[in-house]
Amino acid sequence: MSAASAPAGILTWIEREFGHAFARPELAMTALTHRSAGSAHNERLEFLGDAVVDCVVAQMLYEAHPRADEGSLSRQRATLVSGRSLARIAAGRGVGERLRFGAGEAKSGGHRRESILADALEAIVGAVFVDAGFDAAAAVVRRLLAEPLAQLPAVAVLKDPKTRLQETLQGRGVAVPAYHLIAVSGEPHDQHFEVRCEVPALGLSASGEGASRRRAEQIAAERVIERLPEAGRWPS
Repeated sequence: MSAASAPAGILTWIEREFGHAFARPELAMTALTHRSAGSAHNERLEFLGDAVVDCVVAQMLYEAHPRADEGSLSRQRATLVSGRSLARIAAGRGVGERLRFGAGEAKSGGHRRESILADALEAIVGAVFVDAGFDAAAAVVRRLLAEPLAQLPAVAVLKDPKTRLQETLQGRGVAVPAYHLIAVSGEPHDQHFEVRCEVPALGLSASGEGASRRRAEQIAAERVIERLPEAGRWPS
């Protein structure tokens, strides 16, 4: 199936879930094509979409929190555009089931990988940007992120996972976590990082993957937070 021959079902799904009718259907199909499927893949569109998402989310937060300082707004934005957050949105919209992969990636469960889902969501935004301009792409971002923004913790108390984990451990008298770079893959301009977060005193560890080492560390820290002991079960 070529990009130009986008099936009507895909276009109907995009219009329903993302609120955009493509004038150039081939852009929609490219956005849904992983690099393992061939040369006409979604990475260039993901690059564009990433920038659009960052810009629109910044504007949304600026409007929603007129008294928040730059640091608070940055933490809010980092939470909203994290790989985990975008992957959750993509999964909820059925993106994974409609991605096109090469045989190897399809067998390895690529449609469930957070990094692939997040990148595909950004690629769809990038495709809308190319198809119809910034305002159309911004409308898609607002549609996708309005509910997650409304559900964020108070801007004054929100902190990134690494900070929350460190402060929680210090408050319990436990040594700060250690982060270890496990693997780096991809070309120099398009790398993928895997990092492990370890808390030896609690026997806890978790790994995270992302397009930057920082994103991978944040995901790993979030997963360790999810495994922390309940109140009253911490070692004395």
